Amino acid sequence: MSAASTIAPASPLPAMAPPRRLEPTVVEPRSEPGQRGTAQCMEALARANEVRLARAALKRDITAGRRSVVDVVTDSPWEAESMSLSELLCSQRRWGRARSRKLLASAALGEGKKIGSMTERQRRILVAALEAKLGSRMV
Repeated sequence: MSAASTIAPASPLPAMAPPRRLEPTVVEPRSEPGQRGTAQCMEALARANEVRLARAALKRDITAGRRSVVDVVTDSPWEAESMSLSELLCSQRRWGRARSRKLLASAALGEGKKIGSMTERQRRILVAALEAKLGSRMV
């Protein structure tokens, strides 16, 4: 028998406490100040829907070939400001996530980089990478 198996714990292990049941709490609506918050929330929802619809239309235009990714990167329209590069590149026909990752890695840009936060230098690098990848075809 080894010495390690004969050593007893210094003190007994504490008994496990039964799990506590958490009761749901009811949050009462606020009086006057809450009304302003509700209107603010509704405005934010309306703005989010507006952006979502415009972004969906932009993606449809890119997929159909009516608009090029290069134009979106260089012009940076308002609906694409908060759009990620990966989301934009994947909206092209026959352009998957793996292909977009490879292109962005070659341009030293992250997939989650927002179009609105790109510098002019990053835009030029991405446009050059897109043109080199696709050759003379429109992006």
